[in-house]
Amino acid sequence: MAWKKSGQQFAYNVLNPLIMWMVKVGITANMITFLGLLLNMAASAILIYGAELGIRNNHKYIGYAGLVILIGGLMDMIDGRLARVSNTDSNYGALYDSVLDRYSEMFMFLGICYYLVAYDYFLSSLFAFIAMIGSVMVSYTRARAEGLGVSASVGVMQRPERIILVGVSMLACGLLSGVLGGEYKIDVDFLPFPLFETITVFTFPLFILSIMANITAVKRLKYSKKQMLK
Repeated sequence: MAWKKSGQQFAYNVLNPLIMWMVKVGITANMITFLGLLLNMAASAILIYGAELGIRNNHKYIGYAGLVILIGGLMDMIDGRLARVSNTDSNYGALYDSVLDRYSEMFMFLGICYYLVAYDYFLSSLFAFIAMIGSVMVSYTRARAEGLGVSASVGVMQRPERIILVGVSMLACGLLSGVLGGEYKIDVDFLPFPLFETITVFTFPLFILSIMANITAVKRLKYSKKQMLK
């Protein structure tokens, strides 16, 4: 996608001075990858803390966690660029990055599911779990296909898209809660649940992610089959 490549190149142009400074002071790509993991663990801890000591209709902890997740996602962009610029990219570095990325996502979804279950958003927690399954399978399908000698880098819900969708929706939820209040809702008589409430800004994108991530995994499976049949 041309727009995606243009956006990525713009981000690299902005980040290049920081990356060159990292190369100068000896910061390695693996250090940045590990930092990304720590940030996602911190985001999960924020959500768990908010679930235990927060208030159901105060979504500030969702916003805090979303901001941390976005910063962690930025580390995922920096580490690959840093490895290439410093000429330290290697097969082990790629493996290390992939493994820690999976751990990062699992910690992120751990915090999300814990928070939603703690405040009785059962259906949303179910969609979060399905989104986690889809996220794992998107990455696994590509890795397994490439291990068998074919490419499966297709679909719209790759890791950057997932992180942006989750992080931005969480940050927006926290901000909206501060503006409208956590108890804001729109009820419709014929529905047994609110048509819209503040946390919907976060939970509806989770619903979209749960569907699109699994569609992407299936699409990669079918795409790999076509390549193998050739």
